[in-house]
Amino acid sequence: MTVMETTPAPNKADICTSAPTAHPRPDGHDHYTISEVVAFTGLTAHTLRWYERIGLMPHVDRSHTGQRRYSNRDLDWLALVGKLRLTGMPVAHMVRYAELVRVGDDTFEERQELLESTRRDVLSRIAELQDTLSVLDFKIDFYAGARRASERASTA
Repeated sequence: MTVMETTPAPNKADICTSAPTAHPRPDGHDHYTISEVVAFTGLTAHTLRWYERIGLMPHVDRSHTGQRRYSNRDLDWLALVGKLRLTGMPVAHMVRYAELVRVGDDTFEERQELLESTRRDVLSRIAELQDTLSVLDFKIDFYAGARRASERASTA
């Protein structure tokens, strides 16, 4: 099988080249409880705490009583982490990326290479999925044709 060629839909922005959309949040707020972040992101409180423990989100602020207080910046970071998870990036690579971000601007090159490597993996998976889609389309067309042929034979 070969990879199917597709043409982009007219008048639609290429989501691969556009900036990610901001996470929805109430206007004028910049401090959120863990339960609010759970509601915004769909992540569990357990996952958010785990992200802190492994160093994926170590900068979460605390109130004077010790409650986590997430900021808009934290929500933006979680949105990026969610996208990285969807790429299939290993958690260890995400943690490494987070470490590089904390180190600062001197790590741009290493961060870029990490993201480019992940991008190559995603493109490879997309090609595999397109090939799989071609096989499915072929089989669907085969069965639709066989059904039509069977119906014609039974009415003749």
